[in-house]
Amino acid sequence: MNQFLRDVLRGLQSDPKFLQSKYFYDRKGDALFAKIMACREYYLTRCELEIFSRQTRQITDFITAQHPRLDIVELGPGNAVKSIYLLRALRERKAIENYFPVDISGNIIQFLEKRLAGELAGVQVRGLNGEYLSMLAKARTLSRNIKLVLFLGSNIGNIPLEGVVRFCRDLRRQLSPGDLLLIGVDLKKNPRQIRAAYDDSAGYTRRFNLNLLSRINRELGGDFNTRQFGHYATYDPLSGACRSFLVSLKRQDVLIAGTRIALRENELIYMEISQKYDLDQLSGIARQSGFEPVASFLDRKKWFADVVWRRT
Repeated sequence: MNQFLRDVLRGLQSDPKFLQSKYFYDRKGDALFAKIMACREYYLTRCELEIFSRQTRQITDFITAQHPRLDIVELGPGNAVKSIYLLRALRERKAIENYFPVDISGNIIQFLEKRLAGELAGVQVRGLNGEYLSMLAKARTLSRNIKLVLFLGSNIGNIPLEGVVRFCRDLRRQLSPGDLLLIGVDLKKNPRQIRAAYDDSAGYTRRFNLNLLSRINRELGGDFNTRQFGHYATYDPLSGACRSFLVSLKRQDVLIAGTRIALRENELIYMEISQKYDLDQLSGIARQSGFEPVASFLDRKKWFADVVWRRT
């Protein structure tokens, strides 16, 4: 039994049911997420792109003042539309030797290796296909250089609040003293605005969530009828937790690789969390995890932050 099947069966046999968001990203999921990032309600990409495009020099000056030459490891790079500003600037200063994009999606890795090989002449582009922590450990074996780890796009928000310190400590264990971590984080703001970003009017987020059921059908022999599920997003402004669910619209049974899964009418499948933070929270998490917060860069509206932590 492969890991994907094990994780799906474990999640759907739990109470409450859940699926792991890391499995969203097959070829169709990648394409749908690109549409989400471009849609009107999804402000996160535009805000972080503003930071990287308008503050490229400030970010580059800060990094090179810490370390004149280093490697970049990017966790979950997507199409590198934001990080490319930093990569180009560091290449121009001859401050980067290796770029290691890390992603569970082989499609993304192949795309980046092909696209960036010419654009970043003089930089070794070495894609790593797998889980973040194990691939970060692998990057350390491939190069002893000081590392700048990029974790952009508010990907850290996909970790539940109760597990984020543990994750950051695990990340720290894969780094050396002096290594830098640059994290993109969505900040708390008007709750209606946040919720709309995860329930866009064009329905891309709904289709993105439902595509995971379709992927289970394709790859694991499932028989989900996606028309019998709805999408629901909710945001709690006190905790900062934005959660996405699929809702079973009727009582139904689903078979996955011969295993029967029973769903009640209106039963939920928990799909993803997108946690929102404030800057004080982030500094506290850094210190609890063994990092020193050393810089922060915000967009003009102060909706999004890219914070830099140093591994102590």
